[in-house]
Amino acid sequence: MNPKRRALDSSPSGIWFRWNKKNSYSIAALLPLVGGAGLADEPREGIMLYSFASAQAEEVYREVGASKVEAIYVAGGPHPSARPVEALRSFDYVVIGEGEETLPELIGCIRGGGDPGLVRGIAFKRDGRVLITPSREHVDLDLYAPFKPPIFAPIEISRGCPWGCFFCQTPSLFGRRMRHRSIPRILKYARCYSDLRFTSPNALAYGSDGVHLRIDKVERLLSALSDLGKPIFFGTFPSEVRPDFVTEEAVELLARHCTNRTISIGGQSGSDRILKMAGRGHDVEAVRRACDLSLDGGLVPNLDLIVGLPGETAEDQMLTLSLAREVVGKGGRVRAHHFTPLPGTPLEGADPAPLLEEVAKEMGELALRGAAKGRWAAAFQR
Repeated sequence: MNPKRRALDSSPSGIWFRWNKKNSYSIAALLPLVGGAGLADEPREGIMLYSFASAQAEEVYREVGASKVEAIYVAGGPHPSARPVEALRSFDYVVIGEGEETLPELIGCIRGGGDPGLVRGIAFKRDGRVLITPSREHVDLDLYAPFKPPIFAPIEISRGCPWGCFFCQTPSLFGRRMRHRSIPRILKYARCYSDLRFTSPNALAYGSDGVHLRIDKVERLLSALSDLGKPIFFGTFPSEVRPDFVTEEAVELLARHCTNRTISIGGQSGSDRILKMAGRGHDVEAVRRACDLSLDGGLVPNLDLIVGLPGETAEDQMLTLSLAREVVGKGGRVRAHHFTPLPGTPLEGADPAPLLEEVAKEMGELALRGAAKGRWAAAFQR
């Protein structure tokens, strides 16, 4: 029997993670911390644990609201962390932010009949009032496993981001100080795989403060991974890199040690005005330079772009389209998506800017040529 299927059918502790493909990375990190927990594809009796982002929120609320199962429902993840009061309309408890320390403590409190008000980093209701307990310090990644079979995930090498881009949830969830899993711990979990993939807000920021490149640290990590003799995919999906961290030396290092011949670069806009407004901390020239250096070093840039950012003018959108044309014309590719306001970000309440028909049309033509991917059509308004 498939080991994942066995986990879906068994929970000796009566604790269940509501599993789906979209939250598997979160569950991979939390499953090792909850002894005897199983995976469920629907509500089960006991303690039901959900982790979800904003895109899944309404579906999750409907499932929990319609459930006839007697269970204690606990929510966590990006959306509940940003909107705990909303989540408590359907859930009994909300874990806010990182769950490695909070979730096991909360489960122990629930099962032992303790006072949840003493558990830091949660929200719950008492006598009809929402209570949010004080937050706790961010965790040391080395103290926790990134996954436990049968649920696997790319190895998380870093958390946190100092930049605070206005559209991004990372700083509010994980803080603005970067934390890194040590090389010995990364190697331990790398041995579980036949090929190696990683998650990080900025893969090339490994070992650094997230502002200044520490290429020596990146080289030390990649050299150690190379000694395992396995294919390495670094700086590409499911991770990316900031354009201001792409240097000639960094590209050479990736080309020498890694299997991937693409690199995912977070450019976000072709307008300096929009990049400044969004708090990106780099300009368009840094994006061009990163793409050029990648191509010169034998790596195809996959350039991430956001269209329909609040405050965009027609001129801003045409500048972004011009950048996409330029990168594709040189041999790169584009991954574009429409702006989605995320809770807990400075742009949470902002509406997407209407997308020009010319931009939507030409992005579609690039997609037909295999030079662009993504979902920008949702931002298109006639």
